[in-house]
Amino acid sequence: MSARVWSVGSDRGSASVWSVGAIAVLCVVFGVVLALGQAVVIRHRAAGGADLAALAAADHWADGGTAACARAGRVARAQGVRLVRCQVAGEISDVTAASGRGPFTAEVRARAGPATTPPDLTAAARAPGPPAPSPPEPPPGAP
Repeated sequence: MSARVWSVGSDRGSASVWSVGAIAVLCVVFGVVLALGQAVVIRHRAAGGADLAALAAADHWADGGTAACARAGRVARAQGVRLVRCQVAGEISDVTAASGRGPFTAEVRARAGPATTPPDLTAAARAPGPPAPSPPEPPPGAP
């Protein structure tokens, strides 16, 4: 029988150690990517719920702030988010909704109301001086 002698500087078996190390690093990177993806999904869910709740509250502003916020709460729950804050001032609603738990919690604020500016705000928004020039019109036949 022949006896094998291993030298101290031998690298036999080092590929297994390097493979295990590389697999561990890849698992950590994969876990971080999954966590970031989950955070993005939670943020989008909160944003969608806040937008829809604000629209619902703005649509029911005439029923009063309490009724409008109750409607916003029902819409938020239907979207799977929590209504954190709801305020209705005139036709404009201001809503904050939250989604997720623990370190993956996102709060998003949304406002909804009429597309036109009330007359009392347009006068205050105008700057003194000459009116701003209008942009030039494109030539006929231009896309």
